[in-house]
Amino acid sequence: MPYNFFLVEKNGPVATLWLNRPEKRNFMNWDFWSELPKAVEEINADDSIKVFVVAAKGASFSIGLDLPDFVERFAWLADSTGAEGNQRLHDFILTMQKGMRAVADSPKPSIAAIQRHCIGGALDLISACDIRYAAADAIFSLREVKVAIVADMGSLQRLPYLIGEGPTRELALTGRDITAEEALRLNLITKILPDKDAAYAAALETAKEMSENSALVMRGVKYVMNKQRGLDADRAFDMVALYNSGYLQSAEFVAMAKGFAERKKKT
Repeated sequence: MPYNFFLVEKNGPVATLWLNRPEKRNFMNWDFWSELPKAVEEINADDSIKVFVVAAKGASFSIGLDLPDFVERFAWLADSTGAEGNQRLHDFILTMQKGMRAVADSPKPSIAAIQRHCIGGALDLISACDIRYAAADAIFSLREVKVAIVADMGSLQRLPYLIGEGPTRELALTGRDITAEEALRLNLITKILPDKDAAYAAALETAKEMSENSALVMRGVKYVMNKQRGLDADRAFDMVALYNSGYLQSAEFVAMAKGFAERKKKT
C-alpha cells in the first residue's frame, strides 16, 4: 500500500517501517499521524512478517511534530471553545494517539533504529517499540514542555517503566536534550552503534534472530509484559499462568516437545 509519509519494506519475516520524509528531517505532519495506524495494520495483517524495524530515511530519525503544518491545517482548533470545542479537540488527540498505540499493541515485536534527532513525537514513537538501538550521534528530547504542550502521545505513560519515574519527570519538566550515552545509562536504549547504517544493521540482525522464534510465543511475551505493568507480582504471575494455560498447547510447542521426547528415546 502506498503512503505519503511511510515506506513499508518487506524482506522475508522482517519488515522495515521507514519514516520517509527526509527532506524535512521526518517532521511529523498530518500524513504521519493518519498513516501510522494503517502502516502498522498492513504489517500485522501479513502473516509472513514476524518482526518489524522502525527506521528513518535521511540524517535524522525525526524532529517531532510539524507545528507549522498543524497550525495551517487545523486552524479551527484555535476557535474551538466550550464543551463542543473541547470534545472536538479530545477526539482529535485520541485520533493522533492511535498510531503510537498501534505500534505498542502490535502482536509483532518492533525494534527502533535511531539516528541524530529523536525529538518530541519521535520519542513517543520509539518508546512504543520493544527494543531501541541508536547511532552515537543520537539526541533525545521530550521537548513538548518547550512548546506549551503536555506530552500526550505515550512518553509520560511508557518512559517511567523504561527509565524510571524520576528521570522521566526530569526530562518532561525540563525538555532538555540527552545524548546516546545518557540514554544508554538510563536504559532508554540498549545499544549504541557508530552510525545510522550500523544501527539499522544491528536492528535487522536482532530482528532476524527473533524471527527464528515462534510468532505465537513472541506475541505472548509482548502481551504479558505490556499487561503486567502496574500489577503486583502475584497478579502478574497469575496472568502469565492463565495465558500459558490457554496457549501452551500450540502446534509449535507440541512439535518441539515431541522432538525432545524422540531425542531422549534415542539416547
